[in-house]
Amino acid sequence: MIYVGNAFSLGMVPRDLLGQVRLSPCEAPDVSGLTSVVGHADTAAVLGVPFNRASVTLARGDTLYVAQLRGGRLPEGCTTLPEGFGFDWVRVEVD
Repeated sequence: MIYVGNAFSLGMVPRDLLGQVRLSPCEAPDVSGLTSVVGHADTAAVLGVPFNRASVTLARGDTLYVAQLRGGRLPEGCTTLPEGFGFDWVRVEVD
């Protein structure tokens, strides 16, 4: 499964797979068709994905693209990134 989210937690990975997790910076992916686990409504709106505060357990072969917000907190109701804000993208893969 391939996900897009706004955070990553070690709790998303079963203990026996923790040694198989690989993190790497990446460019913004094409998020269309990815399963959204973006748990912040304004971040989801800016990314153009559904808001979905879901718990995820990553399995072997899964990928999670994390959009880490840079620049502060988004203003409430935001649908575009304000000046000075951006996303740093990280790919989390479970081998």
